[in-house]
Amino acid sequence: MNKYIVVNQPENWNFSTDNINVISSQDYLTNPKYALLKTARIFNLCKDYSYQSKGYYVSLLAEARGHLPIPTTKNIVDLKTLKLVRIVSDEFDDEIQQSLKNIKSQEFTLSIYFGQNVAQKYKALSALFYKHFQVPFLRVKLNHTTKWNVQSIRAISEAEIPVDHMPSVYEFANQYFAKKRYDTAKVVNYDFDLAILVNPNDPAPPSNPKALKKFVEIAEKMNIYAEIIEPKDLSRLSSFDALFLRQSTEVNNEAYTFARKAQQEGIAIIDYPDAILRCCNKVYMAEALDNANINTPKTVIVHANNRDNVLEQTGLPCVLKAPDSTFSFGVKKAKTKTEFDALVTEMLKESDLIIAQEFCPSDYDWRIGIIDNQPFYACKYYMAKGHWQIYNWKAEDKDDQDGNADCLPIEDVPKNVIDIALKSAKLMGLGLYGIDIKVVDGKLMVIEINDNPNIDFGVEDALYGDKVYIDILNALKKRVD
Repeated sequence: MNKYIVVNQPENWNFSTDNINVISSQDYLTNPKYALLKTARIFNLCKDYSYQSKGYYVSLLAEARGHLPIPTTKNIVDLKTLKLVRIVSDEFDDEIQQSLKNIKSQEFTLSIYFGQNVAQKYKALSALFYKHFQVPFLRVKLNHTTKWNVQSIRAISEAEIPVDHMPSVYEFANQYFAKKRYDTAKVVNYDFDLAILVNPNDPAPPSNPKALKKFVEIAEKMNIYAEIIEPKDLSRLSSFDALFLRQSTEVNNEAYTFARKAQQEGIAIIDYPDAILRCCNKVYMAEALDNANINTPKTVIVHANNRDNVLEQTGLPCVLKAPDSTFSFGVKKAKTKTEFDALVTEMLKESDLIIAQEFCPSDYDWRIGIIDNQPFYACKYYMAKGHWQIYNWKAEDKDDQDGNADCLPIEDVPKNVIDIALKSAKLMGLGLYGIDIKVVDGKLMVIEINDNPNIDFGVEDALYGDKVYIDILNALKKRVD
């Protein structure tokens, strides 16, 4: 397998590594030859992994391309969630207390380089932290009250490594890059009590109150205990054996934190943290669909260096999407070059990469519901009144904020629509997805792969009724079993 070390500035890379190419993050993100690689191990050693930075996108696009990144996007996001850091560290609290028992000060910093520490006595503890977070350069800060507690854990850059540590780090690097296997944390499963996460303040909830009531009622008939929980209930999650997300999913909100904690504790989930990371980022989705040769509107990943050439491919008007836009939030239409320039300038302030697509108007979008690679409902979503999208959040009349919907038998949906929906869902792995598809001049185009899609009473269940809820609950039951 080809191995690549990705850094911000290769000319400043100080390590000698045989048979591994050192390339820049900009080159990996924008050079087409790397997108075409079928197999690759990507060691992401960018100096910054913050959300939507180049370091973040290196791992995200590596996953979209079928490459194997270290760290993964999931590892990167985990570092930002102190609650998760503490949950994970609680799992090996005994090792923390034993390793640090002879330290007299009230504070201690553990520097971890490729899973190791310069002091042999901290080797086991360093390996445990690395196994869970998989970030090459880590710094863990702990303090002592009645016992040692983790205060923070963060990725550091090569520039932050003390000079006297460098000889050891060179040795660790040679050992690390010579390995053929890279361990990841194991996940275990438990018995069956179901938590359904709902945020009462969600501006666009994926299930309406009547649908939530249905889930609880049908779960009871299936001998499943189901309870609606809220974001404030994170500490209670461990008492459940399965988690169903019915809160809008974003990388930076509670839904991801709940899903990641559930995964760490072996709790059955719909949907997985991986699905949230992938589906919530339009850059990942564009790259993954293109890599799988799935037809979409003409799509360009826009960055500072190519923005002046985008309209040659998409034309005007064009649609601009923030990477983490959901429910039509963060999706804009540029009608003129002036509008395009203004919107791109504003959106690139928030993310190093955004999406531009050709505008493909249609009266409706297909939405095919997929659960674990099986279609289980089919809808036509019509555009909001007088608008180009299904949702028009600026409509003065609340009834005009979304368009109408028709629910159809799956067997009445054209076979090619079902086929492209299944192919798209498989890119994201097992889970619950809603695939949005347009038919323009007889040509199918995948618009979106939605994790956590709508299951609303009176819409998605209009034809199949209780079966829609039963299929989801059975998928959760299989995960527990």
